[in-house]
Amino acid sequence: MQTRKNTWLAKYIWLGIIWGSSFLFIHEGLVFLPPLGLVFWRLVSASIVLAIIVKVRGIKMTRNPRHWLLVGSGGLFMNSIPFTLFAFGQQHVTSILAAIMNATTPIMTLLALLTLFRSEKLRPNVIWGLLVGAVGVMVVLAVWQGFGDNDPVAVLCLLGATVCYGIGGPFIVRFVTPLKLPNEQTAFMQMATAAVGVLPFYLAGPLMTAAPSLAPVASVLALGALGSGFAYVLFYSVINQAGSAIANSVTYITPLVAVLLGVLLLGEPVYWYEPVGAVVVVLGALISQGRLPAILAWFKAIGAKR
Repeated sequence: MQTRKNTWLAKYIWLGIIWGSSFLFIHEGLVFLPPLGLVFWRLVSASIVLAIIVKVRGIKMTRNPRHWLLVGSGGLFMNSIPFTLFAFGQQHVTSILAAIMNATTPIMTLLALLTLFRSEKLRPNVIWGLLVGAVGVMVVLAVWQGFGDNDPVAVLCLLGATVCYGIGGPFIVRFVTPLKLPNEQTAFMQMATAAVGVLPFYLAGPLMTAAPSLAPVASVLALGALGSGFAYVLFYSVINQAGSAIANSVTYITPLVAVLLGVLLLGEPVYWYEPVGAVVVVLGALISQGRLPAILAWFKAIGAKR
């Protein structure tokens, strides 16, 4: 049992590191690519990695048009649109802020469940969690000083991206999961259809904004192959071994990785209200999900052992 736990824990940690690094890779990729170009090559490299995994594991691809339509629709909200919004937003804000705003995804998911999918009841903990999360977002953005130095349009793009994630997750659970397709196949179909959808818009603008160099090109490949390819395999593996609640909690550790990389490698500033607001956002998500009592009990048990 201990070996099984160690197996998923190692994958969980690697997943947090990979997804936390994605914001650094986006920053570097934007050095020579426009946002849509970054998204397209991210999706292409992810598709190649996932296609190899599907082939090696002998998974037979579905030819059902309905399957492709549903998975492709999920990819629209989970990949095409949010990837583009994050890439555009990061042209004008730090990778640190982008990563912290990404932590609002659980709150946006809950809002989608309450409104669009109507599969969640408006319980007291949900109301309080949403209110606390909203306060956290306002603290992160330093609304008392007019968003600080951040471009309001870029901030709206980041929020729009997490709204898409909030819609995409429940959509996939309701319409894609019942198809019972292998996770690797679903991930490949998402990335491939998203890449096809982005391509016409990418070709309508500049293909590159500067001459490519080794580090930015490697960042784009890592962003796709690791962040949007291999990471999905890790994510589904953690879900299978530890459950979706633990797997989804990786959203809370990715900002920590992004902040460290942003400060150490990019020299980005961190203002006091950003980490404080991030903690409040995470607290709001935990309250809304009803997980705070269990976490407090866990800490209390640890203290009692000491």
